[in-house]
Amino acid sequence: MRLPLLLCCLATPALGWQASSDGAICHLSHQMPDGTVHLTYAPVNEEFSITLTRSEPWEADDVFAIKFDETRPIFITTDRHQLTPDKTGLTVTDRGFGNVLDGLQYNEWAIAATGQSVMIIPLTHAANAVQSFRECSDAQTI
Repeated sequence: MRLPLLLCCLATPALGWQASSDGAICHLSHQMPDGTVHLTYAPVNEEFSITLTRSEPWEADDVFAIKFDETRPIFITTDRHQLTPDKTGLTVTDRGFGNVLDGLQYNEWAIAATGQSVMIIPLTHAANAVQSFRECSDAQTI
C-alpha cells in the first residue's frame, strides 16, 4: 500500500518556485498544475527571458500584458512577445527585467494575458527564489 503512494509522489512534478544555475545561465521556474513559468538570464548576451507555457494555446494578439498585484502593483505591456509554433508557449525577451522581478518578488499574484487567453500565477513563496535568481544574475554580470 505504501509503495504505490510513494511512486505517485515521486512521479508528481515539484510545485513551487525554484532558482538554479547551470553555470552559464540563471533559471527561475515555477510548475503549476495547468502551466509553467520559466525565466532565464544569459550573461553572454545580457538577456532575460520569461516563458509562460499553458496546456491550452495562447491567443495570437499584438499585445501581451502582465499585471502583478497586491503589495506593489505593476502593470506591464509589450508587443515584443513570441508564440511557439503550437502556441502553448509565450516568450518575452529583454535586457532589463527589473519590473518583472519586482512584480514576482513583492506581490501575491500575477495575471498574464494576450487576447482572451489568461494565465493566473500565484506568487506565494516566490520571493526567496526570485532573490536567489537576482543574486545569480548579479554574480554572472561581474
